[in-house]
Amino acid sequence: MGCGSCGTTGGCTPAGCKSNGSCSTGGCNKLNVYNWLSDTAMPDNYIPFDVVEIRFKGSRKEFFKNRNGLELYTGDAVVLESEMGYDVGHVSIAGELVRLQLKKRGIREDSDTIRTISRKATDKDLERYQEAKFREVKMLERARTIALMLKLEMKLSDIEIQGDNKKVIFFYTAESRVDFRELIKRFAEEFKLRIEMRQIGYREEASRLGGIGSCGRELCCSTWLTDFKLVNTSAARYQNLSINMLKLSGQCGKLKCCLNYELDTYMEALDEFPKAKTVRVETVTGAAFMVKTDILKRLTWFVYEEEHTWICMPLDTINQYLEMNARGEKAPELVGEVVEAKTDSDGQNAPYIATDLASDDITRLDKKQPKQGNKNKRPKGKGPENRGPENRGPENRNNNSENRGPRNNNSENRGPNPNNRNNAENRGPNPNQRNNNRPAGPNPNKGSNEDRKPNENRNPNENKGPENRGPNPNRNPENRNRNNNRNNGPRNNDGAPKKEGGENPVA
Repeated sequence: MGCGSCGTTGGCTPAGCKSNGSCSTGGCNKLNVYNWLSDTAMPDNYIPFDVVEIRFKGSRKEFFKNRNGLELYTGDAVVLESEMGYDVGHVSIAGELVRLQLKKRGIREDSDTIRTISRKATDKDLERYQEAKFREVKMLERARTIALMLKLEMKLSDIEIQGDNKKVIFFYTAESRVDFRELIKRFAEEFKLRIEMRQIGYREEASRLGGIGSCGRELCCSTWLTDFKLVNTSAARYQNLSINMLKLSGQCGKLKCCLNYELDTYMEALDEFPKAKTVRVETVTGAAFMVKTDILKRLTWFVYEEEHTWICMPLDTINQYLEMNARGEKAPELVGEVVEAKTDSDGQNAPYIATDLASDDITRLDKKQPKQGNKNKRPKGKGPENRGPENRGPENRNNNSENRGPRNNNSENRGPNPNNRNNAENRGPNPNQRNNNRPAGPNPNKGSNEDRKPNENRNPNENKGPENRGPNPNRNPENRNRNNNRNNGPRNNDGAPKKEGGENPVA
C-alpha cells in the first residue's frame, strides 16, 4: 500500500520516497520503524500477535487490537473504533515487534484501554478522510484568529480532524494554565464539531511540525526519536562547547537532544585528564598553566607566566610531569609546538598556528561581519575634512577629494579666471546699470573729503523727496526694470506711468 502523502505510481509503490509503502501518511521518514522480524520464519502452530501499532497525523501513535484476524501489513489504512464515531489510521507495525513497543511504553497487553480495529478502509472511507484533511488548514487559521480575539496566552500549533468528520483535536502549547471554556464554546459554534483541547510540550510540538535542523538533516524528534531525555548545560561544558544558547538551542527553544549523544564518550575520555580546575605544572624554567584541552585528540595547551605563547603538549607527557610534581620534583622545560594565542568567534582564547591552514579555526566564517555604513552619512569627498583649500582646484570641480589638486591662495601667482563673472576683462557693458555712462577716473564735479565740512544742522532726510529731484540725463527709464519677472514700462519721477507723447514734468 502506498502512503497518503507521497501518492502511488500505479501499483503499491510510493512515488516520493520509494520505500514500497513503509512511509505511511505522516510523511516520509516520520518515526518509521523497521520490522526486522518480518522475514523470520514462524512455527506452523504460531498464532500472530493481535495488537497492532497505528500511526495518525504527525507523530501520534496508538495501539489497537486485531480481534477480527485481519491480514494487515505496514501502510494499510484501517477503520478504528473511537469514543464518538470512527477514525482512520495507518498500520505502523504488526507482529511480534509490537510486544517490544508495548513494553517500552509500559502498556500491558490485556489493558482495557486498547480499542479494536473494525475493518480495512474502503474507498469511501478514504475519500471522507481526505475531505477532513483538506479542512484542517482553514480551520486552524480561523481557530487562531478566535484565540487572539479572546486574548488567550496560548499557541495553537496543530489540528487533527477525525476520519468521520465529527470530532477535532486542537494541539496547543502554553506556559501556564489557560481557561479556554469560552474558547470551546466559540469553536463549537463556528465548526459544528466536537472539540477536544490537548496540551503538548515544546519538544512534542517540534516533533509534530517537523523541520530541518542546523546539521542540515530532518529533526531527530520527527524521524526516529520517541523519548525526550533531560538535557543540561553541563553536557555542553563537558564537551568544551561555548555556552551560546543560540547555537545550543533547537527549533523547540530547548537544548538540543543531540548534546547527549556523545556525552558518554567525552565523559570516558575525561577520566584520563587532570581533575583539578586549574592545572599547574612546576618546571625548571617556571610554572606553566593549562589553558585549553582537546579531549578527543588528547592534547593540552600550556602557557608560562607573563608570556603569550601557548605550548601544545600530549596528555600522557603532562600526566608524567604532574606525577613528578607530586613527588616534589620539578618537570623539565615544556617543549612542544609553540602557537600564538588568538581570540575565536565566541570570545575565548584559542591556539592559532599561522603557518598551518589545516589547524585554523573552523569557526572563522562565523565571525560577525563589519557593520554597514550609515545611510545618512555624507558621501566620500563631501565631509568637512575634505573642504579645505588644499583639496579644491579650479580644474577639479567634482566631489571626489582624490581628484582635487592643491589650490594656490597667492593672488600674485594666480591668473585671471576666464569663468569668473566678476572679472573686468570678461564683463561687457550693462545696459541696465544706471551709472554705465560715467567716465572712468575721479569725478571733477565732486570735491575731496578734505574740502567737505560737516553740516551740523543738516537733516539726513532733507531734500530727498521726488519734488526736490531734477531730471537725470544719464538715467534711462526705458531700461530700468524694478522686477526681473515683469516689465512695467517707463514711469515718471513721482512713480506714475508716463503718458505717450508727453513730457516728463519736473516738480
